[in-house]
Amino acid sequence: MESYILVQNIKCHGCATMIKNKLTELNGIKDIQIDVDTGKVNFNYDNYEDLINVKKILKLLGYPEFDESNSLLTKAKSFVSCATGKFANHEK
Repeated sequence: MESYILVQNIKCHGCATMIKNKLTELNGIKDIQIDVDTGKVNFNYDNYEDLINVKKILKLLGYPEFDESNSLLTKAKSFVSCATGKFANHEK
């Protein structure tokens, strides 16, 4: 099934890289595309539990859905994820 989630705190391609790398690790998640400008994370999933897992991973990385709270801790997590994604991008 095809779906998308609008998330907060995506600032650059480092953020997108980190999100894509982590979501790629999940079984049942395919065709991941991230629009940095809109914060839209597109993907295909096999079952409802996969969708829930995507939301959990995004939140753990510091990218909560637009309708969720965005605390200082969540923003800090996104900065760490972003930096890690930039580093991963730079290594390629």
